[in-house]
Amino acid sequence: VQLQASGGGLVQAGGSLRLSCVVSGRTLNSLTLAWWRQAPGKERELVVARRWSGSTYYTDSVKGRFTISKDSAKNTVHLQMSSLKPEDTAVYYCAADIQRSVAISTATSYDFWGQGTLVTVSS
Repeated sequence: VQLQASGGGLVQAGGSLRLSCVVSGRTLNSLTLAWWRQAPGKERELVVARRWSGSTYYTDSVKGRFTISKDSAKNTVHLQMSSLKPEDTAVYYCAADIQRSVAISTATSYDFWGQGTLVTVSS
């Protein structure tokens, strides 16, 4: 499985960005897919996860602002980010779990990672 993330950039606070992660090697429905982020000097944190069953989990700080979606035809998962805040600044990574782990909030549950895309939100 390979993941290719894109869509990061510089945006002003209150703006929007859409990240994309193209998945190759497996169909989306067989995977738990997630977006993680890591800000400078901080640990990597889970932003959102979409389980293979279709259910989703959002970390509290992004609820109501971020939305994960999939495009099955393109085998791509998107992260629509709105009302961005400076504290959303981080490198964002997409990740895939092929084993359907229960512990979706644990980074070690994920078997494959994309290369990361930088999101910078200016105040």
